[in-house]
Amino acid sequence: MIRVEGLRKRYASTEALRGIDLDVPAGTVCGLLGPNGAGKTTAVRILATLLRPDAGRAEVAGLDVVRDAAALRFRIGLAGQHAAVDELLTGQRNLELFGRLYHLPRAAARARAEELLERFGLARAARRPVKEYSGGMRRRLDLAASLIVAPRVLFMDEPTTGLDPRSRMELWERLRALVNEGTTLLLTTQYLDEADHLTDQVVVLKEGRVAASGSPAALKRQVGGDRVRILVREPADVPAALRALHEAGSHPAAGSATEADRLVTVPAPEGAQSLIRVAGALATAGIPVEDLALRRPTLDEVFLRLTA
Repeated sequence: MIRVEGLRKRYASTEALRGIDLDVPAGTVCGLLGPNGAGKTTAVRILATLLRPDAGRAEVAGLDVVRDAAALRFRIGLAGQHAAVDELLTGQRNLELFGRLYHLPRAAARARAEELLERFGLARAARRPVKEYSGGMRRRLDLAASLIVAPRVLFMDEPTTGLDPRSRMELWERLRALVNEGTTLLLTTQYLDEADHLTDQVVVLKEGRVAASGSPAALKRQVGGDRVRILVREPADVPAALRALHEAGSHPAAGSATEADRLVTVPAPEGAQSLIRVAGALATAGIPVEDLALRRPTLDEVFLRLTA
């Protein structure tokens, strides 16, 4: 649904994109990650026909983003970093305005606005001015506006910035529902848990280039496997814990131990089964444990390793 080959873009002396490639299958979610200035927003603006690339090519929904820009705008939706709604208008009037800008007849624009307000839980606030909306309500209205023409591809630039945890989760649910209905979603985000929760594919940008790409699970495997973290009661218990795990065959030599914080970490090649074996070995040896947990690599670790 999205295909990018050798995309480049320069602003004066700054090369924002340095030849990125990207393929996003239909009906999936792709997350663009990267530090500030990595080129995420520039890539989205080019794919949404708001910028022309200096080199390379990109297709969205089978249309070239430069040559077929006018036709493509009727097949895509865009929600930028800041809600593009008029605070003085009501929610209903905002969506009707977007409908008219897409050349929908007046009655059709009104009907579509009512449908989207109901879908995004804004029907009861439809006739209130947007300046009275909360941040989460504004973001939902902005997302509704991007769906006026039922786009095949939706672009979202940091969709949940500034939202409280409940509003973020509500928006995640609505985005996942859209994807389940067949929409392809490309989003940029600074929240690694958001990418982990939503995306099928992650592309990490660094200084205008693709540093890594793959599923969240595949990227996390690059920074190491599962580990069992053991917090013993006293620093003096660390050597005994290591000895007990070695005798039980848990290979503590490949882990790490720090007496200062009473923490022992050992590999868990079998996941939960390794956790069970470790717990059994420590219980048999009579070693008091304050905490025992299976820890999996996170996208935060992937991000830091790739961009530090």
